[in-house]
Amino acid sequence: MTADSNSKLQVTPAAIPDVLIVEPKVFGDNRGWFTESFNVQDFAKATGLDVEFVQDNHSFSRQWTLRGMHYQLKHTQGKLVRVTAGSVFDAVVDLRKDSSTFGKWVGVELSSENHKQLWVPPGFAHGFLVLSETAEFLYKTTDYYDPQSEACLSWCDPTVNIDWPIPLGKQALLNAKDAAGLPWDQVPKF
Repeated sequence: MTADSNSKLQVTPAAIPDVLIVEPKVFGDNRGWFTESFNVQDFAKATGLDVEFVQDNHSFSRQWTLRGMHYQLKHTQGKLVRVTAGSVFDAVVDLRKDSSTFGKWVGVELSSENHKQLWVPPGFAHGFLVLSETAEFLYKTTDYYDPQSEACLSWCDPTVNIDWPIPLGKQALLNAKDAAGLPWDQVPKF
């Protein structure tokens, strides 16, 4: 799936085809650059998805902060994620039991320089690791945050085995909730 020459978006399936890498056109000159970061009509046309975003979230994090692997059991959320300052390694895990990619993960570097966005469908655990000194991470969701149905897969589960790009001698900075994420054999799935 790629954009036609008139499209404002290039869309490429990730290694898990339901996860999409969305690249808006960036127009630049000696003054700087401009991009239309989201347009509902262009998004629907380029992705074939008919989704309604109801909430925007914005986080600021320091280097080696790892947030994830989050999802909601009820009020499942599709997410369109991007970075507006710095860079992150963004990872998703397929929790859909009937999927051919069940239990698989995919990771993509998102940055303020590459302008890439990632479509994370409902039914996936999601998280990111900050690679730059700091990063600002923005995402749109298709349903509202529901703390009662939130779940967290362990970011370092050996069964899933996400290859986080953490250099030797560094440790991920985690909050208590993320440090207590459940292992693959205990985490609720869809």
